[in-house]
Order: sequence, then C-alpha cells, then structure tokens
Amino acid sequence: MTTNEIILRDIKQRLSLRLPLQESLDLLDRLCEEAQLGDLENPLPLEDATARIAALLPDTFQHFERNFPSLTFSIATGVGKTRLMAGMVLYLFRTRGIRNFFILAPNLTIYNKLIRDFGDPGYEKYVFNGVPEFVTQRPVVITGDNYAQQGGLFQRDEVRINIFNIAKFNADTKTTRKSGKVQQPRIKRLSEYLGLSYWQFLSRQHDLVVLMDEAHRYRADASYNAIEELKPLLGLELTATPFDAALYDYWTTFSGLPF
Repeated sequence: MTTNEIILRDIKQRLSLRLPLQESLDLLDRLCEEAQLGDLENPLPLEDATARIAALLPDTFQHFERNFPSLTFSIATGVGKTRLMAGMVLYLFRTRGIRNFFILAPNLTIYNKLIRDFGDPGYEKYVFNGVPEFVTQRPVVITGDNYAQQGGLFQRDEVRINIFNIAKFNADTKTTRKSGKVQQPRIKRLSEYLGLSYWQFLSRQHDLVVLMDEAHRYRADASYNAIEELKPLLGLELTATPFDAALYDYWTTFSGLPF
C-alpha cells in the first residue's frame, strides 16, 4: 500500500466514515495527487490544475468559477457531512501539512454544533476522538465570537479551525456608519492582539482551506465575494442540494459536479 492509501484507510476507520463519505475522500485524494491541489511545495497555476481535472473528469467538469480551486461534493443529509469535513481536515493535514481551515456554517444551530463537534473532546460526537496527532495538541477552534481575542497565532504550530456562522459573518463584513464616518467591518479592523486585522491574518495564510457546509446557500450571499478576498489555497463545498433551478448555471459551470 502507498503512504496515502494507509492514511486514507486510517482516517476512514478512525472517523467511522460511511461508504459515500469514503468515496468522497478517495476522490479528494485523487484530485489532490493528480492535479496537485493543496500542494504547498509545488502548487499548480489555476489554469494548469483546471486542465488536469478536466482530463481526469471529462464528463463532469468544465471549469472553476472562483479564482481558486473549489470542489463541490453532493452529500445527502444525515450521512455525516461533519465527519467528512473532519476527514478532509485530517487528510490535508497529514498529506499536505495544511494547518489553517475556515468553516462556514449556514445557521446558528449548525454553527454551535460544529463548535462542539470540532472543539469539545468530552462531547460524544467529537470528530477527532482517538486521532493520535490531536490527543496532546488538539486543534485550536476559533469562532465568530472569540476571534478578536486570538493572540500569538503567528507563533503557534497547532491546526487552527475557524468556524463562522454565515449570518454573523455577513453582519461583520458590512460597512457601517458611526458618528458620520464609514467604518471598516469589525473582522477587518486592527486587533490589538495581532497588530493587524483578523481578516488580514487569514488572507496571509498560504495554506488556508475553506470548507462550506450547505454550500448552495452562499451563492447569492455577500459571503461569496468575501470568500474570494481570503484567497484560499482550496475550497471544499458540501451540499445535499447540488442542483437548484435558480442556480443551475452556477453549479454546472462552476465545477460540473456533484461528485
């Protein structure tokens, strides 16, 4: 077995991934390996990555609509999208050394659940239970409520998982007026802990990967353009509704998927 096959088998077993999730993880591995997605050492230009994926998936892929590679996975509700996201995080960390992740949640309920799933080892559904790398050094979970207090991030070696509720994210990225002056959105304002805005910090991470839960909700959203500003290395979109009459052109030209 190759190193990647061993890694994939271990992730599937430790996270108890169901068959559709295993197949999605296998496909991510194939695209990462053959199109060099998420490669920190030898990243391909977007045009070259696009050409390689088009050759690999000639019947389902057309081109990327975003300015970065972004893949859409069609995952039925209840199958375990959260575990697949955890598997993707672990896979990219183990095979690519990626440490910075940004997860968008579609509503407050899922936002709060994701914080527990990824950040509470005492929770029965904690996704990284038994993962050796995270026993003594758990991933740092940064949320839409505590990001302004995160200091010393430049010196840390942990895996960092940012979790933001899309409604709060949008509220924080709207230009507001106070005392007759236009202010920067809160997430883009200078942080006394970082010496720059948290938004700037994220956009400067060369290994930032964005994961979007229920991705079909974000197409007509203010977050769509905001995500582009982050300049992520890779985008991973998960949805149970890959085809929407109003968004049909988007889904077919964006990636030609679902997977």
